[in-house]
Amino acid sequence: MPKQGMEPIRREALIAATIAEIGATGSLDITVSAIARRAGVSSGLAHHYFGGKDQIFLATMTHILSAYGQEVRAALRGATSPRDRLAGIVEAGFSGDNFQRAVVSAWMNFYALALSSPEAHRLLSIYQRRLRSNLRHALRPLVRHPVEAAERIAALIDGLYLREGLSAAPDGARATATILRQLEIELARANQ
Repeated sequence: MPKQGMEPIRREALIAATIAEIGATGSLDITVSAIARRAGVSSGLAHHYFGGKDQIFLATMTHILSAYGQEVRAALRGATSPRDRLAGIVEAGFSGDNFQRAVVSAWMNFYALALSSPEAHRLLSIYQRRLRSNLRHALRPLVRHPVEAAERIAALIDGLYLREGLSAAPDGARATATILRQLEIELARANQ
């Protein structure tokens, strides 16, 4: 019988272990036992808390999305202008825990899983809607067509995230600078 009060600690350890295992292999070709071993718990306990590997991975992506959302919200709270909001949204994805190689590997596998898993597709859709919504809100006072501009910037964010994550020397600052330069071009075009 699991010890009372240990479930949140063990769940967190299993999520961290899942990120580490995906980072080590670069794929979802991992086992619950490998995740459990890395977390220091039995595979039976991992199954008890999550069910199976897909459920552990979906809980892991929910955790990653939640951490990213907290980072974005913190950036937006500190923003004093629409441009600050845009910069905060971009920087949140390319900094700290959000841009570690293992987390990038989890994202890449998440995109692939979303093609065949309705639950993964639902989570990915939530992320994409929230990103576009945040971008549209920040772009609305700056451009005539914020919906189209938000689509272009969101695609650039996702594309550079994956490209930088796959590069030999991932550089979140470089990706952020590239997107912010493109934003300036977008804003200049909109005001001609």
